[in-house]
Order: sequence, then structure tokens, then C-alpha cells
Amino acid sequence: MIKSGELEFRQLEGCRVATAVGPHLGARIVRLDVVRVPSGAVWRPQSSAHEENVVVVFAGSGSAASGAARRRVNRADTVYTPTGDLYELSADAGMDLTAYVWNTTLRPDRAPGTEPRRFSRLWNEETQLKGFTGTGQAESSARTATMNFLFWPGTGSPQLCLHCGFMQPGEYFNVHVHPESEEAFIAFEGKGQLHLDGQWYDAEPGDVLYAPPGVPHGTRHPDEDPAAPRFATCGGPTPFDPVLYQRAGVSTKVR
Repeated sequence: MIKSGELEFRQLEGCRVATAVGPHLGARIVRLDVVRVPSGAVWRPQSSAHEENVVVVFAGSGSAASGAARRRVNRADTVYTPTGDLYELSADAGMDLTAYVWNTTLRPDRAPGTEPRRFSRLWNEETQLKGFTGTGQAESSARTATMNFLFWPGTGSPQLCLHCGFMQPGEYFNVHVHPESEEAFIAFEGKGQLHLDGQWYDAEPGDVLYAPPGVPHGTRHPDEDPAAPRFATCGGPTPFDPVLYQRAGVSTKVR
């Protein structure tokens, strides 16, 4: 569990960058960076052309480019950039932009999708997983959360994925494991708890959890007050775990 206040930022190309998940935590497949783009500035990492990248705008507004495609972005907007293309983030004048950026190096046995979706929002309900009961490592709750699939094989992402789970009071995204995948995810909205290997941790927006392959993890909204704000998280296993899509009844074929 990495609290947002514990992130260590460094100056890089005119922006401030903190690596929340990477080799320092033992991660070999995925890296999660937090990027703060100052007012009027641009973040354009040249290394992104050699990686698969997913961006979630956490705060601020501006514009984002994925290859030749460009769009205005605000909080909760998401950007996918396949291997071979650069991504870019620009902050509006008078307001910094903060983004969480997942990236991975595409395995030799995986090819980029032919028509990848490049832009979405965390609240896109087009494809969802409901009623997830976990994978048996802990007692399962019948009060299950809903998960939106934003970037996944069905949208042309061959390895990296982005999901958004949102929990009303008392709901769980039940404890589960990914046998071959690393998962880095963040608390995006509201207050709740994140589970890692038998322990629940209080979480607030910006906090990060990293689960290595085979380590049980999950999320819950422990507040029973029906008026309490929802709790939302986002992230996903890398490489994607086909079990989640099978449970949702959708194909794992890369578009």
C-alpha cells in the first residue's frame, strides 16, 4: 500500500514525476507513474513509443494526444496509447494536470490491436462485470460491486488493461488472485478499503495498491450509511487476466 502523501517526486522534462509501482517494489511487468504537468506545460515522454500506455486524468484539465489523435481531457478521462505511438499531456493555463500512467513493454508473443480505442472515461458503462464472487481465497460477500471495462482485449489492448470498480456503501469487489499478472490500482474517488494478502487498508483518493502475481487482493466500501459517497478504484492486471472477461461473458480476443 502506497499512500499518496508518501510519493517521492522528481523533476523530469519540466514536470514532476513519481514512480508509485516499479522495480523498487519488485514489479517486473508493470510500472505506474504519477505525473504532474504544470500549468501551460507539456509532458511528452519519448520512451512511450516503446511501451503500451494507459493514462487516467486524476486532477486538472487540458488535452491529450495518442498518436495522431487528440482530445480535450478532464478528471476521470482516460487515454490508451499502443506500442509504436507517443502519448502527450498538456495542462491548461492556470491549472496543473495530474495523471496516473500505467505502462508495460509488450511481450514478443503479443501484437498491438488493429483498431484500438484510444479515449474513454472511467464511468463508461458499455462493458461491465457484475456479481464477481472472487477466486476463493477469502469469504465472499453477496453485495458485489460493478466494474467497468475501459481498455481491454475487446477494445484492442493486447496486454495492458484499465478497469474501474465502483462500490456503493457495503459493497465488495471480492478478494481474488491473478496467477500470472501483476496489478497496480488506485483509489480514485471516495473513501474505502483495499485488501492485500489478508489485510484491509484504509484508502483515500490517490492511494496505490500493488499486488504481485498470486497475491490475494480486493476492495470494499465498509461504510454502511446509504448516504455515504461511493468508492471508486481503477487499474487492472498486467498482462490482462482472461478470467475476468470470462466471468463477464465477453471475448478475450484482441480486436
